[in-house]
Amino acid sequence: MIGVIDYGMGNLHSVLKALEHVGAEARIVTKAAEIDGADKVILPGVGAFAEAMGTLRERGLVEAIGRAAADGRGFLGICLGLQLLFDVSYEDGEHRGLGLIAGKVVRFDFGGRVGAGEWKIPHMGWNALRMRRRAAIYRDVPEGAYVYFVHSYHVAPEDDGVIATVTDHGGEFVSSIARGNLFATQFHPEKSQQVGLQILRNFSEL
Repeated sequence: MIGVIDYGMGNLHSVLKALEHVGAEARIVTKAAEIDGADKVILPGVGAFAEAMGTLRERGLVEAIGRAAADGRGFLGICLGLQLLFDVSYEDGEHRGLGLIAGKVVRFDFGGRVGAGEWKIPHMGWNALRMRRRAAIYRDVPEGAYVYFVHSYHVAPEDDGVIATVTDHGGEFVSSIARGNLFATQFHPEKSQQVGLQILRNFSEL
């Protein structure tokens, strides 16, 4: 059973429908004990980093998420669920994250590059994945596959070895990571049509 964590900041219905479509057994989990009891875990999320971390702490979910990400079960973070895994975010100040992946979350900064005015924030819509390495969730996903993004911030890992894919938006940014059975995507697989369904199918079959 895949536990989809509900902490009030995720598009849970879309995630559950996509998992159902690929034949995966999934349900909403809201308590630490339910996270501990799940075979695999998905941490979705949309919205503000600081609010999300505050809610996770208030609901006593931080330690259970840490266990799920570290004990070899399949773990998938989506969008804000990717960013929360990192040490610190600079979204509207400086805020500590879960600290499961070394690195930071930073705003897109086009820094006066030629053509910078053409690049919008938030980065919203379809964009291509470039494989740095073929993580398990990308089985049968072609190089250059298009997926759906909505975000103004992106992650900057300290260890390049965790980078699974990169994407270009006014320069290269990390669009997904993989470390052991822990995966996380900046894009929304549940909104990425057949490519996204394949990614979720691969995750469910780990």
